[in-house]
Amino acid sequence: MMHTNLVQAALLAFSAASCLANPVAPPQVTKAASLDKRATTCTFSGSNGASLASKSKTSCSTIVLSSVAVPSGTTLDLTKLNDGTHVVFEGTTTFGYKEWEGPLVSVSGKRITVTGASGSVLDGGGARWWDGEGSNGGKTKPKFFYAHSMTSSTISNIKIKNSPVQVFSINGATNLNLNTITIDNSAGDSGGGHNTDAFDVGSSTGVNIDGATVYNQDDCLAVNSGTDITFSNGYCSGGHGISIGSVGGRSDNTVDTVTVTNSKIVNSQNGVRIKTVYGATGSVKGVTYKSITLSGITKYGIVIEQDYENGSPTGTPTNGVPITGLTLNGVTGTVSSSATDVYILCASGACSNWTWTGVSVTGGKKSSSCKNVPSPASC
Repeated sequence: MMHTNLVQAALLAFSAASCLANPVAPPQVTKAASLDKRATTCTFSGSNGASLASKSKTSCSTIVLSSVAVPSGTTLDLTKLNDGTHVVFEGTTTFGYKEWEGPLVSVSGKRITVTGASGSVLDGGGARWWDGEGSNGGKTKPKFFYAHSMTSSTISNIKIKNSPVQVFSINGATNLNLNTITIDNSAGDSGGGHNTDAFDVGSSTGVNIDGATVYNQDDCLAVNSGTDITFSNGYCSGGHGISIGSVGGRSDNTVDTVTVTNSKIVNSQNGVRIKTVYGATGSVKGVTYKSITLSGITKYGIVIEQDYENGSPTGTPTNGVPITGLTLNGVTGTVSSSATDVYILCASGACSNWTWTGVSVTGGKKSSSCKNVPSPASC
C-alpha cells in the first residue's frame, strides 16, 4: 500500500511540473449557434394526422401528409403557416362525410410550397354529396381547397378527384403559381356532379395557372375579380368553359389584365365566356384569349353578355360593367349543330376597344339576337 501511494504522489508531482512547463490555453467560450426551433420534417398520417398537423404546423419547416384521413366536418387547417413552409401530400388523402360548407383543405402564408408526391391524390369522395343540385340546393356540400391569402407561393403536381362542389377558391392571393394541377371530376358527369368549378379567382393579383387538366361540370376557370391573372396550357373538359365573371354585385367588381393562352376546351357547354351582372357596376378590361381551340361545344362557342341576374341571363344588357380592351386572337374550333357559334349582347357604348383576329368558330347556328357588337367583332 505504501509503495502504491509513493507512485501516485510521484505521478502527481510530474503532472504538475509538466503543466507549469507547458501551460494549457483555457478553453474558448463561444456563443451558441442560433438553432431553428422548427423540426426539419414532420410526417402525419391516418385518422389523427389532420388534427396533429394543424396543431404542430408552426413547428415544422416541412409538413408531410401521408395518407391522411380527415374526419367528417373538419378542415385540414394549414392556414397561417410560417414563411417558407413546404407541404407535401403523399398517398391518398380522404375526407369523412358530413353536410357542411367546408372547406376540406385550407392553406395560407408567405412563400409556401404545396406539392403532391408521385401517385398522390386528394379524393373528395364527391359521390356521397352529388345530387344534381350542386350549391343551388339539396345536400350542403363542402368546398374543397381554399388558397386564401397566399403570397409568393406555389401549388404544384396536385391531383384532386371527385370534389363535392367547387374545387379551388383563390382569394386574397398575391403572386401565386399553380402548376400541373389535375382535377378529375369525370365521375360526376353521370353521377350528379354540379357546380364543380375548378378554379374560382377573386380579389387576387398575379395568379398564374399553368398546365391544368380539368374534367368537371362547371367553369374550368372563373375570374370574378382580380388583376394579372394568367391561365396557360390548360385542358378543360365537360364543364362550362373558361369564364370571366359573372362580374358585379360583390365587394370587388374589377377584372383587369387576364390572359388565357394555348388551351383546349372540349365537350363543354361554352368555350370562352364573359358575363356581367344586370344593373351592377364594375369593370372588365384587358382580357385576352389567345390560341384557344374548341371542340364539342354544346351551347356557345364564344359568349359575351351584360345581362346576368341571379345567375341567369335576362336578355336585357346594362352598361354598369363595361368590357374594354378585349382581345380574341386565334380562337378557333367547332360547336355542335344545335349550339350557337358566337353570341354578343352588349349595352350601348359598354363594349369598346376590342381586337378580334383569327377567330373562327363554326358548326352551329348564327345568332340573330346580338346587340351593340363593337367593331371588328362579329356574331
